Amino acid sequence: MPVSSKDALAYINDVTQAWSKLRPGKSFAGLTLEQYLGEIKPSHDVRADIAATEVQLQSSRARRVTVDEASLKVVQRVINAVKADPEEGDDGELYVAMGYVRRRDRRNGARRKRQEKPAEAHSPEAESKVGAEQ
Repeated sequence: MPVSSKDALAYINDVTQAWSKLRPGKSFAGLTLEQYLGEIKPSHDVRADIAATEVQLQSSRARRVTVDEASLKVVQRVINAVKADPEEGDDGELYVAMGYVRRRDRRNGARRKRQEKPAEAHSPEAESKVGAEQ
């Protein structure tokens, strides 16, 4: 079963601390403590790279919000210009291609009242159930 990166780092740090505190002058597996530290350095380096990338990602996400707001203002200006253009307008195909609904295709906003269903007690099924229970 693979070890999580968090567990791997904890294991690496436990071995490093024990070796450096208790037997710093002794070699194991043909490695001195300094050689061992050189061998495990990539594990620490990649974590530092990930942390820097996460900071950069967070910064980029914040910057995205700012630039999207500015871009959406420009888009709205273009949409307003298309609607105001005498050749295009809000009934034209360009307006529809941009994802909007033509004025003539919009609903008028009038709402119909929903028909209420009759109460269950007045339905024929309910009456037959009541008659069967008696």
